[in-house]
Amino acid sequence: MADRLMLLDTASLYFRAFYGVPDSIKRDDGTPVNAIRGLLDMIARLTTEFEATHLIACWDDNWRPSWRVDLLPSYKAQRVAETAVNGLDVEEVPTGLTAQIPLIREVLDLAGIAIVGAADHEADDVIGTYASRADHAVDIVTGDRDQFQLVDDAHDVRVIYTARGMKNLELVTDEVIVSKYRVLPSQYVDYATLRGDTSDGLPGVSGVGDKTAATLLAEYGSLVSVRDAAKDADSGLSGSVRSKLTAASDYLDVAPKVVRVVRDLELPTPSEAGARLTPVTGTKRDELESLSKDWNLGGSVTRLLAALDTYA
Repeated sequence: MADRLMLLDTASLYFRAFYGVPDSIKRDDGTPVNAIRGLLDMIARLTTEFEATHLIACWDDNWRPSWRVDLLPSYKAQRVAETAVNGLDVEEVPTGLTAQIPLIREVLDLAGIAIVGAADHEADDVIGTYASRADHAVDIVTGDRDQFQLVDDAHDVRVIYTARGMKNLELVTDEVIVSKYRVLPSQYVDYATLRGDTSDGLPGVSGVGDKTAATLLAEYGSLVSVRDAAKDADSGLSGSVRSKLTAASDYLDVAPKVVRVVRDLELPTPSEAGARLTPVTGTKRDELESLSKDWNLGGSVTRLLAALDTYA
């Protein structure tokens, strides 16, 4: 089997699991276990179906990094439950999910699945760094379109997009992005900047939607060139679009830096992180099976162990 690195946008997946698996599944003490069950089933299926040889659960050490907020204060502002003086704002997360996150980390650790985060950065940035440095095929598993900027057929980097659920996974390649959005993956940051994204608190350019953003990038190639055209009276850019871009000048100065994932973090190599998938044996297997019984994780742990056993 050729090496293939799978990078999980872990929070994206456990949120999806929490809302996709009934929260009536609980431990004896009443703690829900739907997110952890769902996540383990996802991992078992994904690693098997897409023949991953290495796996990293990329982690949000800071889901709303201070440097992104300094650039654009509206960034993810609608998701803040509590502002913290140390810059680690508390995200609005359902109580039933919050209780499961420590267990998720514990189970992944016992299963030998690498967990990697970076101070004051999101999982997106960890993913961006690993995907950009990999010397073999990469699959990014996420429900976040921002990761489309990393898709690169020439370097065998693709996205397994989960937004429509695990029954409707979409394998995103260059061709898919061009077909769906009419931009290249390398233009996706500029495209997202222009059209905005309310879920991330990105206002976009008022009056510029998906179609206009794609048309501008098709004609001018990049946001920098689009903005240059807006300053040039002879560029042929319509007065209406010119005025919209000018009005959004302050936003356009900073938004691309917010949207663009970091690709040069200092991280352990996949080998150093222990990314290669192997069977769970010995004490760790015993502990994982015991924890499974204690937390009513049922067949999810069994399926994960069976999937990992194939890597013997």
